[in-house]
Amino acid sequence: MIDSGRTIRRSWTAAALVLALAAVTLTVAAPARAAVSRADLALRWAPIHYQDVDVTGSHALAGRSDYITRVDFDGDLAGRNNWDRAAAPDVSFAAHVYYSVLETASHWYLTYFFFHPRDWTDHPFFETEHENDGEGVLFVVERDGSTYGTLRAAVTVAHGDFFSYTPAGSTWTGGRETVDGTVRFQSSPHDPHQHPVTAQEAKGHGLKAHPQYDIVGDGIVYYPSTVAETPSHADDRDVRYRLVDIFAPGGLWAQRANPDLFAHLGTFAGDASGGCGTGTWACSVNSANAPWGWDDGDDLPARGEIATDPAKLSTEYFAVPGGLSRTYTYNPYASEAAALAEAARTAPPVVD
Repeated sequence: MIDSGRTIRRSWTAAALVLALAAVTLTVAAPARAAVSRADLALRWAPIHYQDVDVTGSHALAGRSDYITRVDFDGDLAGRNNWDRAAAPDVSFAAHVYYSVLETASHWYLTYFFFHPRDWTDHPFFETEHENDGEGVLFVVERDGSTYGTLRAAVTVAHGDFFSYTPAGSTWTGGRETVDGTVRFQSSPHDPHQHPVTAQEAKGHGLKAHPQYDIVGDGIVYYPSTVAETPSHADDRDVRYRLVDIFAPGGLWAQRANPDLFAHLGTFAGDASGGCGTGTWACSVNSANAPWGWDDGDDLPARGEIATDPAKLSTEYFAVPGGLSRTYTYNPYASEAAALAEAARTAPPVVD
């Protein structure tokens, strides 16, 4: 006699086993996607950068004083010879931009730092110049499950003032600070991505979202890449720049206590040698900041917190739907929190 119930039960058991084995096979065949590296994340969101260039006057160096480069463009880490060495024929103006990536469970914070050996002027009255120049931008990217996340906001550094921006369609709005404009995007000829667009003025190199600053006459358009190119002339509209990790071994953060490069924690060392100030009002010394020295003295975030505690700055500058995490899962600045707080309290104010 055939037990039809037992036969049916065996059939269901066999079917369930086949389905289970298929699920295991699918799981093995489609492993979880690896997390994006910080370097790849930085390259994805690195800005297309419009640099205005002035070629007039002896301090312009035929436009080279407005080219972005490395802090060791002259082969050393001595901050007090950069004004002088910028005029030498054997130095490199290959384009580099420094970056850092901080992480929380909810957001990535990407800081980009643009260095020039000279902050200069060709005006003889009531304007100063100085050795070294450091301005930049913070991008806040929401970790929304996609590979690179979604850009929600930006804060730029223009001398002693910060300016805040949101992309079109961002869910973020103004908080304690009014949103100053819109971050626009542009395609790159060197990769498939739409990048945010920033710009710096000539001479003083304040940085804002494009087109609040723009090229007027001569200028360089820099594109993020893995190679560093040198502009072929002062009106080169396609120059690739290479990213340099601020936290790399022996890198900019590792040099923070180097007295040849920094006069104070977060303030570059600079003097008045090499003709700085000649024909102008004056040359100021120790007047450029690294990201951990950036400060808008009129705002609540403390000196350097745009780079060292960007989650705090974001909650001050913007209204964020659903809030954001204030706990960092990656923040190398945290090891020097006490020293940074002391520098914020005691370091001489600097207007870059």
